Amino acid sequence: MKRNNHHFVMAGLATGVLLTIGIVSCSKKSDNNGNNNPPPAPKIQIQLRDDARFGKILTDSNGRSLYFFSDDAADSSTCYDACQTAWPVFYVNNPTLSDGLKSSDFGTTTRRDNSKQLTYKGWPLYYFAQDAQPGDVKGDPIGRIWYVAKPDYTVMIANYQLVGNDKNQYDSLYNLVTPPARSLTRYLVDFSGHTLYNFKNDSFNINKFTKADYSNNGVWPIDTLSTIGSVPSTLNKTDFGTVSVAGRTQLTYKGRPLYFFGADSAKRGNNKGFAFPNANKPITWPYVNESITPAPSK
Repeated sequence: MKRNNHHFVMAGLATGVLLTIGIVSCSKKSDNNGNNNPPPAPKIQIQLRDDARFGKILTDSNGRSLYFFSDDAADSSTCYDACQTAWPVFYVNNPTLSDGLKSSDFGTTTRRDNSKQLTYKGWPLYYFAQDAQPGDVKGDPIGRIWYVAKPDYTVMIANYQLVGNDKNQYDSLYNLVTPPARSLTRYLVDFSGHTLYNFKNDSFNINKFTKADYSNNGVWPIDTLSTIGSVPSTLNKTDFGTVSVAGRTQLTYKGRPLYFFGADSAKRGNNKGFAFPNANKPITWPYVNESITPAPSK
């Protein structure tokens, strides 16, 4: 009896080992169809697509084009009601990105109905309802205030209310505007939405303000962008250039060196500089837009 029990125990152990091996083998086959391949990569939710007219543009996972709105010059969306019907909001939580895009450039803004909208470098992102299929870019430049989203804009165009350093509202000709009336003005900002200015005493490609030791650069910091990428479709890329200022590079537009205003505090929507030190005409530090004349030669 002892020998028979020993025989049955050994036989049971052997059967258990064989069953275990069979289960492991079957589980491997059922997981990967017999292959030890890694799981598929997650779907890219924001892509960079090469467009024949615009170059690299941002699209969603299905190739639908995304857009910026010039009226969104501050830190929130201004497109609602009929505007939102024509320009649906784009939002993805923690999107997966294609090569060439950085997660740090994306953020979220909360709309007035508490819904979310994705932003890129501070600009809320939209679709255009009339883009019928992937590859369409019919929204640029509708109204000269809608532009296809790109990763390499040198500047962007804001369309916003001027509020001077004196806290008064002004129109595009620097005339006072009494609230609640509003008067939107087009002007150039850097890609992150910071207002750009020029100094009335500068000459063509000559900065006459910045000291060699940069001791006054905090008041009117120069725009040190040295690589000129894409520009909004209502601008001409050849109007942009650079000039050397005491060992640094300054961006120019139509020969006018470009500056920020320190008191704007690098905040989107701030455009106080045109009214510094006051709003008396002629303006010493005017904003910059497409219609500005080239800088004088002397």
